[in-house]
Parts: sequence; C-alpha cells; structure tokens
Amino acid sequence: MSEQETTPTNAEEATDAFAAAVGRTWTDDSAWNFITDLTSLGDRMGGSAGEQRAADLVADAFADAGVDDIKLDTFEMNQWTRGWTELELTAPVTRPFDAIALPYSPSGDVEAELVDVGYGTPDEIEAEDVDGKIVVASTTTPSGRFIHRMEKYGCAVEAGAEAFVFVNHIEGQLPPTGSLTFGDEGSVPAVGVSKETGAWLKEYAANNGGETGSVRITVEAETTPGESQNVVGHVGPKTDEELLLLAHYDAHDIAEGALDNGCGIATVVTAARILAQVDLDIGVRVAGVGCEEIGLLGAEHVAETTDLSEIKAVVNVDGAGRFRNLVALTHNSDAMSVAAERIDDATRQPIDVNDEPHPFSDHWPFVREGVPAFQLHSDSGERGRGWGHTHADTRDKVDDRNIREHAILTALLVDDLSKTDAPRLDLDDLAETFRENDFEVGMRAADLWPVDWE
Repeated sequence: MSEQETTPTNAEEATDAFAAAVGRTWTDDSAWNFITDLTSLGDRMGGSAGEQRAADLVADAFADAGVDDIKLDTFEMNQWTRGWTELELTAPVTRPFDAIALPYSPSGDVEAELVDVGYGTPDEIEAEDVDGKIVVASTTTPSGRFIHRMEKYGCAVEAGAEAFVFVNHIEGQLPPTGSLTFGDEGSVPAVGVSKETGAWLKEYAANNGGETGSVRITVEAETTPGESQNVVGHVGPKTDEELLLLAHYDAHDIAEGALDNGCGIATVVTAARILAQVDLDIGVRVAGVGCEEIGLLGAEHVAETTDLSEIKAVVNVDGAGRFRNLVALTHNSDAMSVAAERIDDATRQPIDVNDEPHPFSDHWPFVREGVPAFQLHSDSGERGRGWGHTHADTRDKVDDRNIREHAILTALLVDDLSKTDAPRLDLDDLAETFRENDFEVGMRAADLWPVDWE
C-alpha cells in the first residue's frame, strides 16, 4: 500500500476531529456543572448585580470551552426594579389575590371594572369596550400564530385600558411574568396572576353576565438608568466574514431561569467547546447576551456595534436544550431551512423546521436588517411557555442530555453554514410574510413595526 493511500486527507482529518469532539460531548459533565452554577446565582434580571455575576460565569465557561478573545462589552439600558404589588377585588365582594408586576410596569394605583378579552388577540380587544377598564387576558393563544404579551398589552393600552392583567393558562398557582415593552417603561400598570386567580377575575368581569366586578391594582416599581453587558468571544479562523452564535444568559427575577434560558446558554457553551476543537471554514463570533427578557437589549447592542455586512448568518439559541426535539425557526430563509434539513437527514436526529418569522427573540435585530438567522428552540408539545416565566422555572426541570444533543446539532449547523451560501433576506418579502401572518396590528401596538416597512 502506497504512502499516498495510507495518509489521511485534510477532509478526513477534519471529519475525524469533529467526530472526536462530538464523542467527548456525550460523556462531558461540563454542561450540567455550568447550568448548576448559573441557576445557583439567583436573580439574573437585566441590569442587576446577579446578571453581572452571570456574565462573569459565562466568560469563565467560554474560556474553559476554548473560546478566544473574550471580553465583556457593556451597554446602557433602562433598569426596572420590582417593588411590591397588590391586587384586590373590591366589588361585588372584597378579596385580595396574589399578583406580580410585569417588567416595565409603571407604579400606579388603579381601581376600575374588569373586562375579559379572552386570549387578548387584537380582534378580541377591539370587540370589547375596554376604555377606562382593567383588561384581563390569557397567556395563551388557542390557534393560529401565537400572540405575544407585548402585543396584547399594546392593543389594550391603545383601546384605553387603565390596567392589564395577564392570566397564566398553566395550573399550579403560578403567576407569569414577562416584559411589557422593548426596554422602556409602559404607560399603565400591568400584573400577572395565576390561572386559578384568573378564573375568579373572569367570573366577575363586566361582560360575563354576572355581577360586575371591580378590582384595585397597586404597583410600586422603578425604572432607572442602568448598565448591562454582553460576553463576546471567537472560535475558528480570523476571517472577514463570520457567523454569529449567541444565546441570552439573563432571566426574570422570580425564578432560577433554568429552562429560559439557562438551557440555551449552556447549549452555546457546549457547542462552542466542539467548534473550538475543529477546523472551520470561517470564524464564529460567540456571544452570551444580556437583557433579552426585557427587550432584546443585548442583541440590539451587538447589532448596533457590528458591521452586519460581515455577518453571514446568526444562530440564536433561545429554547434549545429544554425538551427532546430541536426546532429550527428559519425566518423566511430558504437557505436556513435547507441547512436544518441537511443536518436532520445526516444525523437522523429530528429537527422540526418552521419558516415563519417572529420578532420576539435575539435574532430580530439581525433579521429585520436582512441577515438570515436561526432561532433554535425545543417544544414540549404544549401551547405556550410551560414553566417559563414563572417561579417553577428551576433546575430540576432540566435534562442535560437534551443540552448535549442539541449542542452537537448546533455545532453541526454552524459548521454546515460555514461551508454553504446563505443569501440575504429580501426585506419586502419579509414584511409581506409578517403581514400575511397578521403581525402588523400587534407589532404596531407594541411599537415594533420597522419604520422601513411603512
């Protein structure tokens, strides 16, 4: 046998290196150790001292994974601080209920009649007289596209609501949280209540045929100038064109943030560990971003401070690692859909591909500028967030086998994108897709509709 026949080719060596890195991932306990340390920190609310501690932890995890050129990139933001919240039914009987303020709720003291707007879709809000009343809306949407909390709040405010009550659709006395805006204080108080509390409030709503109920909502909170930070590093060769792999590491202040998005940032750390051991065709910028939960503020800062012509594509890991099957949201990009299908076929690991776009995660600052992007998610099979955005988002819900497997698939997707074309999005087509999926009314109410799409 000749020397030429026995010497591995560069391609074979690259394949062997990737296989070895993937193999080590199956038995590596670093993902579990990382998410344990992250969820042990407590409050990781955007702009808080806990978020700063989490950023330092992410930086250390990146360094341990082999990420180079790591830095903390600070940015200014509006920091919302929770005070106290009271909700009391004042008519036809007097009864207090547990409630929590939603981030960027202003302080306020409101007493008014209740009106039930069902799921809080724009059409449902328009169909009711909500002017001067307190709107009660569910966290879920029964069919069609999922209507986001910001859209429901924005539409209610536009229609004259004095306050907003967000009712969880998951049982267990779990009031939900979630930001009302992308980084600015809202105009009327808003609170989250459990499904069980919501059932009582809806029974007393003025439009439900029984005795008309009134509620008093009191919120004390504060919005002040603050500072957050992104953790940014690099793997692979130094190239003019790069891929951007990111996940947010912040969480709401009421829980550990294990699923949202502890699993996501753990998936990125684990994927970066694989990518640091292999030869990539182009470089990969790796980022842990802050303040996603209060308005994608960290991702916005990355987009504002980056020459987006140098970013080939974005891989946003928000929701991956939580449940069994990976979901690839491809935001109107055929190239991203095809890449996910290639990895699905090559690995025989299911990746559910959905090409419909949405603006409610860290891909959005890039997608709206035409950069193709994934959001890598996973699905419990239930409609809505499940344990996310509640006190129950804790480490015991995590199965780190999902993190390791999704990290492998993420690394394979990044490697695939480094070798294939990913054309820019056609912004006219993108805007039309948003209109076809009935986003325009809700996005305008939430002040999210891009001015370039007028």
